[in-house]
Amino acid sequence: MTSPRKRTPVSTEGRMGRADDHPGRRDREYRRRRDALAARADNHPVGAPYPGVEYTDDEHRTWRTVYDALLPKHQAHACRPVLDALADTEIPADGIPQHADITPGLTARTGFALTLAGGVVPSERFLGAMEHGYFHAVQFVRHPAAPLYTPEPDVLHDVFGHGIHLSSPRIAELYRMFGRAANRVRTDEALDILSRVYWYTLEFGLVSESGAPKAFGAALLSSYGEIGAHDGREVRELDACATASTQYRISSYQPVLFAARSFSHLEDTIGTFCAEFDDDTGRRLGLPALRRDRG
Repeated sequence: MTSPRKRTPVSTEGRMGRADDHPGRRDREYRRRRDALAARADNHPVGAPYPGVEYTDDEHRTWRTVYDALLPKHQAHACRPVLDALADTEIPADGIPQHADITPGLTARTGFALTLAGGVVPSERFLGAMEHGYFHAVQFVRHPAAPLYTPEPDVLHDVFGHGIHLSSPRIAELYRMFGRAANRVRTDEALDILSRVYWYTLEFGLVSESGAPKAFGAALLSSYGEIGAHDGREVRELDACATASTQYRISSYQPVLFAARSFSHLEDTIGTFCAEFDDDTGRRLGLPALRRDRG
């Protein structure tokens, strides 16, 4: 059913202001809806069943706006492995799918399933679940007034980004590599380092094709404004130790990104790093404490 609140003017420019000024942070009705859906994840066991959501007409409209805007962006800016995975991904155009609609296709292709999250998940749980084929995903959708940017992951990010990734056996294996590494370590410092490498590869990674950086990471794939905006940032060649020592912020565009020379280079880099990763990595690298903006 349609929300009875007064309709807010929609911005479709994909521009980003301060996270605290985003309408999703200041709209009390929206926050109540978002928080109620997020609360479903409290004490929810990984992999346990959970109910779907009766999305409103406004929420479905937001989905359609983003869907129509992102698909041309993918064709222009996404790397070939992503485009191949997208061709095999069943993402509806007309409205928000339930997690239960997405999971069977993922499971059939790669053995992955979505499991319920309420927002940012601690690294140990989030990364560790990937070894066992579970990806934490939220059910709430971004604010309708700014459909092309959100300062936090939402259902659009999880489906348009990670859902595409997890439709590809080769990409899904990268997730499992991070999961195995996360379950092998015990210290917060090691998990922090692992989360940085994950961030700059599976969330914001680039892959070079014909000498140009193309979007690979799930956060780029779900961001209209950021997927091809490389002129205003520094793009460095992918090096796992360099990503591990680079700070990141969740609620803003990234000033530095890393590009693999090819998808095979990305696989080799993640595979080698995760296979050799242990609790002594942080001490060997001598990295500062991780600082994240969790919004």
